[in-house]
Amino acid sequence: MQTIGLIGGMSWESTVSYYQLLNREVKKRLGGLHSAKIVLVSVDFAEIEQLQHQGNWQQAGEILSQAAQSLEAAGADFFLICTNTMHRVADQVGASVSIPLLHIADATGIELVKLNINKIALIGTRFTMQQDFYKKRLAESFGIEVLVPAKEEQTLLHDIIYQELCLGKINDTSRQIYLQIMQKLTDKGAQGIILGCTEIGLLINQQATSCKLFDTTTIHALSAVTQALR
Repeated sequence: MQTIGLIGGMSWESTVSYYQLLNREVKKRLGGLHSAKIVLVSVDFAEIEQLQHQGNWQQAGEILSQAAQSLEAAGADFFLICTNTMHRVADQVGASVSIPLLHIADATGIELVKLNINKIALIGTRFTMQQDFYKKRLAESFGIEVLVPAKEEQTLLHDIIYQELCLGKINDTSRQIYLQIMQKLTDKGAQGIILGCTEIGLLINQQATSCKLFDTTTIHALSAVTQALR
């Protein structure tokens, strides 16, 4: 079994989900007392969040690069950035080490292709919905058309993530906002919804909607287990 490196803490609420998913899936596949081999470096999200909203992605990337180097030094065979938004600096972070980065959009794209999805909706932070680092990768590498909500809806989703979900607050009113926006995207022809922020799965699950959901936290973690056991 390979050792999985995790850059977590963005937020720690969703990093908990990664840790649980990785260990549960290894136990499911191997049985007995097996669990995942994991090295975790958890950053202070307050520092990262401030840099995000200042647009200082270079410095944020430097912090994550230092974390990746720590993972490599600790014996990780490959690593994950446990957040969608910070894949904005994935190339910078990946170039700082010799171990491979398992990219969250690639893991998601592979899953979508398996299911013959060619038009998908993406929700997440404003950065993920507005910038090209995620949408372009899905389009160019996997041939998938990506829809995003209207700008005012993006603001609603973004604020709920940072002001509620990252703080562990689960609000029924916010859940309804998400469900309504997701339904609009489905009505526009989306074959499913990418939960493109690792916290959204804390608020929405498949039982809550008829829209087909693709929870990137789960997809990313299961892909990591496959890689570790290969």
